[in-house]
Amino acid sequence: MTSTDRDQAGWQLPDPDKPGFMAPYAQKARDEILETPPVRGMRIIGIDGPSGAGKSTFALQLASPLGAPIIHVDDFVSWNDFAGWWPRFEHQVLDPLLRGEPARYQKRDWVADEFGDSLGEWATVAWSPIVIVEGVTCTRRDSIGKLAYAVWMEAPQEERLRRGLERDGESHRSLWRKWMEEENQFFAADHTRDRANLIVPGI
Repeated sequence: MTSTDRDQAGWQLPDPDKPGFMAPYAQKARDEILETPPVRGMRIIGIDGPSGAGKSTFALQLASPLGAPIIHVDDFVSWNDFAGWWPRFEHQVLDPLLRGEPARYQKRDWVADEFGDSLGEWATVAWSPIVIVEGVTCTRRDSIGKLAYAVWMEAPQEERLRRGLERDGESHRSLWRKWMEEENQFFAADHTRDRANLIVPGI
């Protein structure tokens, strides 16, 4: 496995040329996104759902046909901060884009500080008529009025846990269990799934 086969957080990068069962959902999403009214002159697309459900795979299948860049929540979230990173995400990503400006944000340093909250290099994503944001809780209630379209991804919990442990190793099982409980509690209270424009069942 080369370094280019994995993203900063360690996930094996999906192959956008192998869409599999997601292809019809991706086509439906693309058609609906192009018909959705812009928000402040653009369309920010959120792809949400629990960890390991296939969000990054689906984002890649939307991005190229739509000509849209992708911004990953994994560059903000950390093991010790499930949901509290949102103000920085709004300030550095959503608000600038909705002003017609580039998003400029500082990435989480997963490599040097997996269990802390250290920040690393800066990234800039140019303004585009369509921008995709993908990652856990990115379509939370606080995003209402800022996103043009929301996708919810889901997959069986045990399969998602298997994928997580395949990436991180058995030593992370307790972290994954805790994380998944936080996800369940957050999404239930936030009613995130209920607001989705499209629900994509994972495998």
